[in-house]
Amino acid sequence: MSITPSAASVSSVKTVSVAIVGVGLVGSEFISQLLSFPKPNHFRIVSISSSKINAFDPFGFDFSSHSDWQSYLTSSPSRLNIHELIRELSNLVHPGSDVILVDNTSSDDVAGLYPTFLRAGINVITPNKKAFSSDWDLYEKILAASLESGSRFLNESTVGAGLPIISTLKDLVATGDKVTKIEGVFSGTMSYIFNNFSTGEPGGPSFSDVVSVAREKGYTEPHPADDLNGADVARKLTILSRTIPALRAALPEGYKSVQTTSLIPAELEGIKTGDEFLAKLPEFDARFDKMRAEAAQEKQVLRYVGVIDVASGLIKADLEKYPVTHPFATSLGGSDNIVMFHTERYGARPLIVQGAGAGAAVTAMGVMSDLLKLV
Repeated sequence: MSITPSAASVSSVKTVSVAIVGVGLVGSEFISQLLSFPKPNHFRIVSISSSKINAFDPFGFDFSSHSDWQSYLTSSPSRLNIHELIRELSNLVHPGSDVILVDNTSSDDVAGLYPTFLRAGINVITPNKKAFSSDWDLYEKILAASLESGSRFLNESTVGAGLPIISTLKDLVATGDKVTKIEGVFSGTMSYIFNNFSTGEPGGPSFSDVVSVAREKGYTEPHPADDLNGADVARKLTILSRTIPALRAALPEGYKSVQTTSLIPAELEGIKTGDEFLAKLPEFDARFDKMRAEAAQEKQVLRYVGVIDVASGLIKADLEKYPVTHPFATSLGGSDNIVMFHTERYGARPLIVQGAGAGAAVTAMGVMSDLLKLV
């Protein structure tokens, strides 16, 4: 009986048990991408969890389609107990079989347990920014747990979705290049808003109209203030800063230590619903119109950017002006991200990474890329 090359190659490598927490847009897309791999392959899905329900099989599920796993999870009688899940997964850890938690949630609670997962020998892959951008104490515990157990954590998709931003920075650092500055448009939401609001030409749609359209298209959170406060950019700057040795401990409170400019008018702080916020935002259009007009008069555009200046230690998220000839003005469309790495090796011309920085498909792709790195 002949053995196909694919079957032989798969049988000669370790099994990878995958536990997936979070089945929203990104989680569902990730599962679809994983199930699309030709069989046989290295992966077996041993657990799928929503915020309340868990389905677990130590031998792996035999899902053939998207609807299969959804029906199975919906009919599962088991409630999610994250500590019990850690125990069950730790029992699967043995030589020749890796166990990986894929956290597709934005949960603080799950993120806070990464050290526990890692100490149990369970690798962690996630687009969840919380653990890597919060207080230094949690991040230090993650590093220590990974070093102690040998388990790895990969979080490429926490910055730029599927774009190779974190991996590029890690490669620059690992190969001995000296990073002097990183600047970029890190928020897909802010990118869309200012690509449409500030084009370098006089006039244009009002700020409130652009924000409203962005919300209708699904580019903002249900409450746009959650994007306009700049916290998302600050979290991403924190994650990148902690990858640079000179800045690793520069932000003791994580993203809260980043110098951040909020675009929420002070008068609208604390408004509870997105609908009420958008209803009142037109009252402040004149402020944004004035900033746009001043920039256009100087042949510049407004962009909400993140900056990491290694020499000065300045890490900020702010609304800045750039010439209409600058890549931040000419190269962006839709909700694109663009990041410029200024280094000793890339001194005259910075290394630029650009592309779609938001969306379930590209974010899940970033998660999948991390998963393949562990095979």
